[in-house]
Amino acid sequence: MSKKKKEVKQQEAIEKEEEVSTSETLSKTIEELEGEIAILKNEYAKAYADTENTRKRLQAEFEARSKYHIQNFALEILPVLDNCERALATETSDEAYRKGVEMIYEQLKVALEKEGVTEIEAKDLPFDANWHQALLSEHQDGVEPGMVLEVLQKGYKLKDRILRAAMVKVSE
Repeated sequence: MSKKKKEVKQQEAIEKEEEVSTSETLSKTIEELEGEIAILKNEYAKAYADTENTRKRLQAEFEARSKYHIQNFALEILPVLDNCERALATETSDEAYRKGVEMIYEQLKVALEKEGVTEIEAKDLPFDANWHQALLSEHQDGVEPGMVLEVLQKGYKLKDRILRAAMVKVSE
C-alpha cells in the first residue's frame, strides 16, 4: 500500500472517530436538554396549578364577601328590632306613637329581608342546637321532650349563616 493510501485511510478513520464523538456529544446534549425540558414542564405545571388554586380561593373569598357583606351591619341593627318589639309589646294609649313604631319596625324588617336577613322559626318546632340556644327547660304535659315552648329572644340568619341564635325555652 502506498503512503498516500495509508494517509487517506488514517484520515478517514480520524473523521469516523470525530463523527462518532460528535454524535455521542450531540446525543448527550439532546438527553440533557430533554431532561431540562421535562423539569421545566413540571415546574410550569406546578406554577399553573398554584395560580389556578389562588384564583379559585380568591373567587370563593369574593363570593363569600359579596354574599355576607351586610353581616356586621345586620348584627348592629338586630337590637333595634328587639327594642321595637318591646315598644310594641307595651300597652299605650297613644295610638299614633304605636303606629309610628310599628311602621319603623316593619320597614327595618323589610330592608333586612331584602338583604337576606330572616327570622329563625322556633316556636313549636323541635329544638335544633344549630339555630337555637336553650336557656330554660320545663316539663309540660302533652308536649314531646325537646320541643321549643317559648321564644325568649328571636334569632336571625343571613341567607344560610346564623347571625344570632334564637334563645328558647325547651320541653323536658
